[in-house]
Amino acid sequence: MQPLLLLHGAIGASDQLVQIAEELSDNYKVYTLDFSGHGGNPFPAEPFSIPLFAQEVLAFLDKEGLGKVSIFGYSMGGYVAMYLAKHHPERVDEIVTLATKFYWDEATAAKETKMLDAGKIEEKLPAFAAALQKRHAPNDWKEVLSKTITMLNSMGQDNPLKPDDYTTIENPCMILLGDRDKMITLDETLQVYKTLPNAQMGMLPNTHHPIEQVNVPYLLFYIRQFIR
Repeated sequence: MQPLLLLHGAIGASDQLVQIAEELSDNYKVYTLDFSGHGGNPFPAEPFSIPLFAQEVLAFLDKEGLGKVSIFGYSMGGYVAMYLAKHHPERVDEIVTLATKFYWDEATAAKETKMLDAGKIEEKLPAFAAALQKRHAPNDWKEVLSKTITMLNSMGQDNPLKPDDYTTIENPCMILLGDRDKMITLDETLQVYKTLPNAQMGMLPNTHHPIEQVNVPYLLFYIRQFIR
């Protein structure tokens, strides 16, 4: 069976992808991983970064004896997949991204990091705070947020993938966006889609940004049609 790696988003973990992994297990040999500091994995010695997480994917592929793999990446996971396709195309086959923010500058980073204020999350979204605590235990979920804020601010100052980088990514790519996603703009998604030499694009109906609110049947349809 064709190997398919599922990559989670920022402040997320592989447990959020269990249903998708189970649904796809009849079609693919499905793998998941937790980036360092996420899902209870120890924090890395260095700051969170896209290059760090990409290296962790490569180490995972080596450990599993996988020379090449297709990737579904949600949000930040999609960005990591694209980074791998740019810098290690020989290890990546088809890529499907969902709700990935490709455009970063200082203003964008400032806007996104405002939503990661641990104090406000505890005050206004106690259920979400409890879910984060459970998801990242025994790590401190607030430290996960803090390290993610540092990473996003760094991306805002120096986006790891520049617009011209996408012109060199030859991998087949399916760029997906939820029709109700308030975090990712259609314009930035279209820009990357049009820049990629070998890409398709799709919209998921009735789909907001959180992976828990994805229209799973449509997502599965796109993945199965694209990754054969």
